[in-house]
Amino acid sequence: MSSRRQRLGQVGERLAAEALAARGYAILARNWRCPAGEIDIVARDGDTLVMVEVRTRRGEAFGTPEESVTPAKQARLVELGQTYVQERGWDGPWRIDVVAVQFSPAGRLERLTVIPNAVEG
Repeated sequence: MSSRRQRLGQVGERLAAEALAARGYAILARNWRCPAGEIDIVARDGDTLVMVEVRTRRGEAFGTPEESVTPAKQARLVELGQTYVQERGWDGPWRIDVVAVQFSPAGRLERLTVIPNAVEG
């Protein structure tokens, strides 16, 4: 992945974490990794554990951030969520949210949308 694209993703994840915290989510981990992949943000929303996928796009030439969460990506997110709760011994409710971060082609933030329970397993 190019360093420019990595920086864009890092900025999107930082903005997403800030937005979630402002909504009352408690951020527990960022970039949690296991052999199956990575969860961008792990948080708590009240009594619910939340795995958050952050999708960041500059412009819409390749579609919106939401459109980039393909069925294959959704299946991977469910697998990662199950792995996380199993490793942590979590027996409470959990869900997968998506945060869509959209920048203009010039790099100005156009929108940040939190989509609770965006992926169902």
